[in-house]
Amino acid sequence: MPVPVIREYPHRLFAMNDSQILCYGDSNTWGYVPVSGERYPRPVRWAGVMAERLGPGFHVIEEGQSGRTTVWDDPLEEHRNGMRYLPACLLSHKPLDLVILMLGTNDLKARFSLLASDIALGAERLVDVIQRSDCGRGGKAPAILLAAPPPIAPKSGEDMFLGGDTKSALFARCYAEIAQRTGCAYLDVGSVIAVDAADGIHYDALAHKRLGLVMAERVQSLLPTRIE
Repeated sequence: MPVPVIREYPHRLFAMNDSQILCYGDSNTWGYVPVSGERYPRPVRWAGVMAERLGPGFHVIEEGQSGRTTVWDDPLEEHRNGMRYLPACLLSHKPLDLVILMLGTNDLKARFSLLASDIALGAERLVDVIQRSDCGRGGKAPAILLAAPPPIAPKSGEDMFLGGDTKSALFARCYAEIAQRTGCAYLDVGSVIAVDAADGIHYDALAHKRLGLVMAERVQSLLPTRIE
């Protein structure tokens, strides 16, 4: 029996049995344009590119926030703790088939004084929250794709991310260990793209496109389409 379409969403119809994908991240999921701080249009953002490549049968939910950390309260910017918002976010969007988790770049800020391994452990706590949830199909937990952010390249003379380039170079190994320990799918984003040289933190439009296409391939390997 055909599944009724329930709503229209930018140029595509979505049905109740679409695979629901939550992209939980920071400014690079939100779509921050290097230097200017404006936001890329949805078709340019990596999650939008991924959605377009996946096509019908998949519903991509963008949950990016500039400055979001894994589990840390920022003393200078409120409401950035990814752990605090995650449970409500999962409940808001259930049932979910997959959560793409890409956080850790903001944990590199010098004011947090964290090791790369500490940041990876913060990501592991988020993985634990998702795996313990009932926000997947049938009251189970959704699948998780843990993405290690690419190494950053802070501009000379800027101290906000002082030392972050050295720490972020260790993300791929640290996050891979977390993925193996927790049974998550894993992607080393630094093997796909590099940050934009203009600000050393964010992605240019070409990087968003490349990442979105690779993410789409990974999603297709992890989830079957739910369209009947």
